[in-house]
Amino acid sequence: MRGNLVELAVAFVMAAAFAAVLTTFTNWLLSLIPAGATNFGDTKFGLFLTALVSFLVIAAVVYLFIVTPYEKVKARFGKQKAETVDPDDIVLLKEIRDLLASRHGGTV
Repeated sequence: MRGNLVELAVAFVMAAAFAAVLTTFTNWLLSLIPAGATNFGDTKFGLFLTALVSFLVIAAVVYLFIVTPYEKVKARFGKQKAETVDPDDIVLLKEIRDLLASRHGGTV
């Protein structure tokens, strides 16, 4: 497992703490929009639309300020894929295949 459980626990705690920050930011951002533009009424559909707008703002913030920088750092500093080397048994089998192909004058 190599620490995946610890990383998951840390991510959960950080997400819970970050939720308060995002909620405050979303409320502030929605308060900048003219009154009534983000409140779609007290009906069930209006409450759904209000929650949908809040979700889209939170999703955009998370994507732009967390996911995108993380992917850039990961691409820049992530492990470089080493050239794959075949195991000895595969190398031996390839040599046998090539020898058989050369005996029969073509491919096997």
